[in-house]
Amino acid sequence: MAGKIQIAVIGDGQPPAEVAGWAEEVGRLLAQRGAVVVCGGLGGVMAAAARGAAAAGGLTVGILPTYDPSTANPAIAVTIPSGMGEARNVLVVASGQAVIALPGSYGTQSEVALALKLGKTVVGVRAWGHVQGVQVAETPAEAVELALKAVHELNTGEEDE
Repeated sequence: MAGKIQIAVIGDGQPPAEVAGWAEEVGRLLAQRGAVVVCGGLGGVMAAAARGAAAAGGLTVGILPTYDPSTANPAIAVTIPSGMGEARNVLVVASGQAVIALPGSYGTQSEVALALKLGKTVVGVRAWGHVQGVQVAETPAEAVELALKAVHELNTGEEDE
């Protein structure tokens, strides 16, 4: 894939403060490494990741469930109003070359499953370890490293040492 690396960040729409903090750090670290943050464009983890990325000068993309671009959180730079409802989850994870999954509920669970079905690397931040195929990171920094390493290996065909 030509251009910038795109990482999808997924998680709860109403997370506890600690999880929102992790999401903001994930967004910031991805932006500092030059990656585009793709998310569902609404609140919670999506807003926190976008806020962190935007604060670090990164590009944020929000794939909205509605046709109304005004529903995007303020940190979204590129708004894609899909009108697809929850079905837009497949677009979110398909748009990332890897996926970082924070704790969440059914919507996040569907995105994790879709990402794995699409053959994407999924890195859970202290979450999703019970799902076969998900790599678990203990910190946002570790999650970012694992996701970017997976994209590098995919793009070059070689593993980092």
